[in-house]
Amino acid sequence: MEQDGTEDLGGERASTGAANEPSATGHPVDWRPVVAALANRDARAVWAKLVVDGGGTLSPARERRARELLDAAGLIRTTDGGAVEVADAAFRELLAASASLQPRPTGVERFLRPDGRIDRFPAAADDRSQLLRHIAGRVIAVGEIVTERELTERLARFGDDPVTLRRYLVDAGILLRTRSGSEYARGDEPSGS
Repeated sequence: MEQDGTEDLGGERASTGAANEPSATGHPVDWRPVVAALANRDARAVWAKLVVDGGGTLSPARERRARELLDAAGLIRTTDGGAVEVADAAFRELLAASASLQPRPTGVERFLRPDGRIDRFPAAADDRSQLLRHIAGRVIAVGEIVTERELTERLARFGDDPVTLRRYLVDAGILLRTRSGSEYARGDEPSGS
């Protein structure tokens, strides 16, 4: 077992950590160790061999380590009599646990990272407009007038290039420059974002 929580089996690393509560079989219901175990060539070979005919062709030490990894992931189990069996329920439990995962983001959240910064700009004009209106609604209130420097500082929390973002907002008509050119105000009616 390595310090980073992985095990090296034949040059490939597989995580053995698990984070969720134990299932009815006593193994954590977590997709990560299952995927990690099956991503390891030796563990996958042992598991497949057990599925097909119950044996393996690795050295005894390597097969033992691969079986330990598969057991930790809940893919096999050892019976009271010492026989090793494939734990078919692991996949059903994994699928049942994944059903409770959070739904995919919708609306402008599709284009934002969890910290609220822009992940990417939408290709579709309507989506891009909604994203820009969302950002404008968070940096400047209707009727508020801010300096270019203040607006740039506010926009910096949404991305690494606030000057380009400011330009997009102006080009879309969402922000307007004042006559002096040094201040900005909202140029649109806010939407319900």
